[in-house]
Amino acid sequence: VHPLWQSPLTIPGGTRQSPINIQWRDSVYDPFLKPLKISYDPTTCLHIWNNGYSFLVEFDDSTDRSIIIGGPLENQYRLKQFHFHWGAINEWGSEHTVDSKFYPAELHLVHWNAVVYPTFEEAVMEGNGLAVIGVFLKLGAHHEGLQTLVDALPAVKHKDTVIEFDVFDPSCLIPSCPDYWTYAGSLTTPPLTESVTWIIKKQPIEVDENQLEAFRMLLFTSDGEEEKRMVDNFRPLQPLMNRTVRSSFQ
Repeated sequence: VHPLWQSPLTIPGGTRQSPINIQWRDSVYDPFLKPLKISYDPTTCLHIWNNGYSFLVEFDDSTDRSIIIGGPLENQYRLKQFHFHWGAINEWGSEHTVDSKFYPAELHLVHWNAVVYPTFEEAVMEGNGLAVIGVFLKLGAHHEGLQTLVDALPAVKHKDTVIEFDVFDPSCLIPSCPDYWTYAGSLTTPPLTESVTWIIKKQPIEVDENQLEAFRMLLFTSDGEEEKRMVDNFRPLQPLMNRTVRSSFQ
């Protein structure tokens, strides 16, 4: 178990915790779900940071230059950061599952509701504060867009390292198929607040073995500490309770 999960959690027993297993046949088609509109400005990309649990690619979120709108959302949401979760081997790694199937990795693009809340920190605490797009990664063809990122990873091998990483368009990591599932959930890392509208893309993107392996070369540990490889950085599945998962497709 990663150190993140070894201390007692602050909000045990919430009713909308994430991640969940998405049961395809139990999800409910909602004809009113709009297509999700994604508009990212590559120049808002700032840096990559190894935070000791994943690597975060962070964006300038002081203005509405990188936003999403539509889908299940009532307001537009600003992109704050994206990060991945992955396994030690290809048989698991994603946080969400579909019909109990794991993918080797999952991308999370984290956005916040700057229309309603003055800061990201405040949005994190509120029910409609965050919107996270989840994208599954599956083993397959080399991913050209991801490679730019992979090439930068050795520089953030250790915990607490940060490098500049400017001009990157994360929309290259989002599948072209518009279909998605959506449900009300939580952050999957502390503080685990139940503030997230999840938008899980149905179609995965393909990445190759070497690209996944580059994730696994990162470390949970700081320079000088005994090396612990950054793998299996995902939270276990949480009960659905009485939530409905809606789908934008039949």
